[in-house]
Amino acid sequence: MGDLASAFRTALGLILSLDPAVLAIVTLSLRVSLAALLLAALIGLPMGALLAVARFPGRGGVITLINALMGLPPVVVGLLIYLLLSRSGPLGSFGLLFTPSAMIIAQAVLITPILAALTRQVLEGMWEEYAEQLRSFGAGPWRAVPTLLWDGRFMLLTVLLAGFGRAAAEVGAVMVVGGNIEGFTRVMTTAIALETSKGDLPLALALGMVLMAIVLGVNALAQGVRGIAARWAG
Repeated sequence: MGDLASAFRTALGLILSLDPAVLAIVTLSLRVSLAALLLAALIGLPMGALLAVARFPGRGGVITLINALMGLPPVVVGLLIYLLLSRSGPLGSFGLLFTPSAMIIAQAVLITPILAALTRQVLEGMWEEYAEQLRSFGAGPWRAVPTLLWDGRFMLLTVLLAGFGRAAAEVGAVMVVGGNIEGFTRVMTTAIALETSKGDLPLALALGMVLMAIVLGVNALAQGVRGIAARWAG
C-alpha cells in the first residue's frame, strides 16, 4: 500500500512539474487524435448527412454496414493498415508505417463510421422537420446537406467530441501501425501499456491521470454543448 501511495505521489509530481517526457507524450497524443478527428470529420460528417437526406436503393444496407463498422476491432484495423503501409503493401512506397501519420490514418478509420452514423441520426430528424420548407426554396437533398450541417452544428459538435474521445483512448491499432517508438510514436495509451509492463508505475499513473482528465473534460464539454443546443432549439 505504501508503494502504491508513493507511486501516486510521484505521478502527481510528474504532472505538476510538467515533466518533459510526460509533456511530449501528451502533446503527440493530442496532435494525432486531433488530426485523425479532422480527417474523419471531412469524410464522416458529409457521409452521414447524405445518408440522412438521400433515398436510394440499398440505403438500409449502407446504414447497417456503417453501424456495424462502429464496432470495428482496433487490432484488426491496425493489421489492415499495417498491410497497406508495409513495404510489400500498395502504399508501402510512401514510408508511412511506424510514423505518426500511420497512427492518424488508423484512428481516422476507426472513428469515421462513428461520426457518420451519429451524424445521420442527428440530421435525419432535422431533415424530416425541414424537408418541405427546404424543398420550397428549391433545395434538394444534395443542396440541403450544407444547410443541415450548419443548423445542426451544436449537436454535431457533441458528435465530434465523441469521436475525439474514442480516438484519444485508442491503443490497439496505433500500437500495431505506430510501433510505440520512444520520442516518435509513443502516445498516452501505448506508453501506459508499456510502462505498466515494465513496472514503471509513476509514469503510467501520470499518463493515466492526464488521459482520464482529458476524457472527463471532453464528456463535460459535450454535456455543456448539448445544453446549449437544447436552449438554442428552444
